[in-house]
Amino acid sequence: MSTSGSLAWRKPSRSHEDGDACVEIAAIANTVAIRDSKHPDGSKLLIDRGDFRNFASVLKSS
Repeated sequence: MSTSGSLAWRKPSRSHEDGDACVEIAAIANTVAIRDSKHPDGSKLLIDRGDFRNFASVLKSS
């Protein structure tokens, strides 16, 4: 994925206080991209938006 510089990446509200050990997410059409904040130019995980919503819901409920 070569467009990581043009995406609006955000860190979850419960991310590490130093801000350098976080997972960041960005929305791309019907997909959510996930990356490691320590390696912003590294690999990204792409997940269907609905699947990501279900995943986040499970995390919030546990």
